[in-house]
Amino acid sequence: MIPKRFHFPALIFALTALAFWAMPSQTAIGQGSRSDIIGRWNLTVNIDGRELPSWLEVKLSGSRTLVGYFVEEHGSARPISLVNFKNNEVSFSIPPQWDPGKKDTKLKATLTNGRLNGVLTTSSGKKHPFTGEPAPSLVREGTPEWGDAIALFNGKNLDGWYADKAENQWTVKDGILTSDKAGANLITNQKFDDFKLYAEFRYPEGSNSGIYLRGRYELQIEDNKGTEPSSVYYGGIYGFLTPNEMVAEGPGVWQSYEITLVGRRVTVVANGKTIICDQIIPGITGGAMDSKEGEPGPIMLQGDHGPIEFKTLILTPTK
Repeated sequence: MIPKRFHFPALIFALTALAFWAMPSQTAIGQGSRSDIIGRWNLTVNIDGRELPSWLEVKLSGSRTLVGYFVEEHGSARPISLVNFKNNEVSFSIPPQWDPGKKDTKLKATLTNGRLNGVLTTSSGKKHPFTGEPAPSLVREGTPEWGDAIALFNGKNLDGWYADKAENQWTVKDGILTSDKAGANLITNQKFDDFKLYAEFRYPEGSNSGIYLRGRYELQIEDNKGTEPSSVYYGGIYGFLTPNEMVAEGPGVWQSYEITLVGRRVTVVANGKTIICDQIIPGITGGAMDSKEGEPGPIMLQGDHGPIEFKTLILTPTK
């Protein structure tokens, strides 16, 4: 018998409250929380049997909206106006950039145990599977200790280098490392972690090239004298970091970069002026060799755009 003082409304309220608190949370039933997807992701896309790198960053804008940046096989980092994330599924679409197709590029993936598995649909409508993992922070402790300098180019031949295509247009002419037309990229056999790199280069009018640090981060070389600084112009870390001024000397003139890369932190001195000072590179740039940021990587000279010459390439690694 229910006591007279115990009313049915009170009993119903108590049972309802008990049932509510006994329900599993959203995370427990598999919906996940936004914090699970927020961050930087290194992606590996399988395109016709080849593993090609890609990159994704997801950020919280305001109190509820997820936005981000995306780097495909080529091109620069592109903003994503809305990233959808529900039930451990992430998706977004962005308009094409340098892609030949006219449709939006679309990504859809499932987050399971801290890894992404999904499908990338290109602007041409082709679907490619991919995997993704959180990008490493690459934070270094203490001050780097530098080792002995290494001459990457010996002034005589291509010893220590290889081309990424069967036909190699790179030659040595009168002690100058020369690519006189668009073709293969040139890559060091050695791989490096943190380093300082001194490079002297020259290009003809209108040309475009670059130096890939660890084979993943492009420092742009382009005939941009007289233009406003940009992350995709001379001295920029392509699509990510903008120089504080444009210091390009113009075509036909020998110029120099002094680059220091420690973890993700980069400093660039161009023609004697510091144009990027100890800035963090968020992720890989378009054209990167891979997305394995936690591993050492080579120096890659871009030869698939325009003509370029190098006469000095000296690298000082850490001990």
